Amino acid sequence: MSVEKKRQVFICGHKNPDTDSICSAIAYADLKNKITKSNLYSPRRAGELNEETQYILQRFNVVIPEYISDVGTQVKDMEIRQVKGIGSSISLKKAWTLMKADNVETLSITNEKNRLQGLITIGDIAKSYMDIYDSNILSEAKTQYRNILETIDGTLIIGNEEDYFTAGKVLIAAANPDMMENYIEENDLVILGNRYESQLCAIEMKAKCLVVCEGAPISKTIQSLSRERGCVIISTPHDAYTVARLVNQSMPISYFMKKEKLITFRTDDYTDSIKGIMAKKRHRDFPIVDKGGCYVGTISRRNLLGIERKNIILVDHNEKTQAVDNIDSAEILEIIDHHRVGNLETRSPVLFRNQPVGCTSTIIYQMYNENNMEIAPDIAGILCSAIISDTLMFRSPTCTSADVTAAEKLAEMAGINIEEHATEMFTAGSNLDSKSPEEIFYQDFKKFKVSDNSFGVGQINAMSSKVLEKIKAKLITYLEKAYKEHGVDMLFFMFTNIIDESTELLCYGDASKKLVEESFNVKSDTDTFILKGVVSRKKQLIPAFVVTLQQ
Repeated sequence: MSVEKKRQVFICGHKNPDTDSICSAIAYADLKNKITKSNLYSPRRAGELNEETQYILQRFNVVIPEYISDVGTQVKDMEIRQVKGIGSSISLKKAWTLMKADNVETLSITNEKNRLQGLITIGDIAKSYMDIYDSNILSEAKTQYRNILETIDGTLIIGNEEDYFTAGKVLIAAANPDMMENYIEENDLVILGNRYESQLCAIEMKAKCLVVCEGAPISKTIQSLSRERGCVIISTPHDAYTVARLVNQSMPISYFMKKEKLITFRTDDYTDSIKGIMAKKRHRDFPIVDKGGCYVGTISRRNLLGIERKNIILVDHNEKTQAVDNIDSAEILEIIDHHRVGNLETRSPVLFRNQPVGCTSTIIYQMYNENNMEIAPDIAGILCSAIISDTLMFRSPTCTSADVTAAEKLAEMAGINIEEHATEMFTAGSNLDSKSPEEIFYQDFKKFKVSDNSFGVGQINAMSSKVLEKIKAKLITYLEKAYKEHGVDMLFFMFTNIIDESTELLCYGDASKKLVEESFNVKSDTDTFILKGVVSRKKQLIPAFVVTLQQ
């Protein structure tokens, strides 16, 4: 009885993830795996973890989710044809037989370590039959006697089938022995019949191999002399014409295979990057290798049709600019969020749960309860931490009674004191001495688009103004570079003091200062504003900007 393979579903938060984005993904994957047995749910992260989140996961001994930068379809999502690699020494005839048996037009040649060495197509084999080669081609191709035996249905009488025919030409001894002496040369392969004199003459002329046709008997004298002279003798049931026609098919495919400038794809290549190559190069099949360079199989252009999209659930965001790259190529199954409804489109109706609470992890907590599922202490710990982080320990205007209730219940399950734990995690999050300005900037950065205006907002939270001043000194010179990289109209960065419940806002961009002045009715001689009572990007800063920009 076959076991049906579970569908892989990724659960992922936004780029430049904060604590809630990571913790809600981990917890929701845990919940989904408990209540749904048909799929396998795995948390993912769309960026590097900040110091706070790293501390939280380490504190509760939770594994960091794997990184995912792009959810576009990849070669491994295609139906890869599992055609085994073959050795380079097999004959053309055997390669042809394998192609017919497997109904393929391309064979991949691999070595003993399963590394790709070359390709041979049905066209290459047909060309080898049709082209006119000189009579030395069999030795030039270094043909193994094993291949010759297999191709002409031969029986080895004298010699070693593992040896190679490496010098001399192929000829048919149709003339009498007197004339044969004029054209048989040392190391030749001679096709002949049952005439004792002809066989003797060929051996005397130092032929390397005799192919005796139509199963004719070979005398002990000839065998003895052949063994003495190092001449191979093969007996075949076929006539001379058939043997002459077949013998070139015994040549190894290594002589004809293509081994230079092979077009190969890796299993982790994105299909968007290979479509153009496949369209330009009109090959029937393209070999696939894995990350380690080992051969996997082949794909063709038709495999691009009906490719299976990646399945993904989004948590803590619903805007395309914040989502992992190539989100349009993925199949979005659900969205669990607590932000404003953004501009993300789905292919079909999805479960979209959006609640006006301070943290996505609060919603995940509610879903555990709705499904009567027990929350393990480690999951409770990271969910509680996410709520503390997103609500700034309940000081943010985004915080609701549902957030407070959830955090208190989760803290009890995790065995932690909320105030003590909050101090520890916020202290860890503001310890950025070893971080570069770029790393600090992208700890919690999001981009937005309102009407025709685009802007980005980053934020750092800390427990004291001294810590924030230290971070600001490292970051202020980086804003210009970040502004150019993102190509936005305006750039802002929030230095939020959790204890004072205020934010120092840095602005960059021609219209940025005016936007702050009009949105908060403040004035400043510099590009820095002190916003008393403003601690939330989502609930206070962004809504104020949106109202001003839409007027």
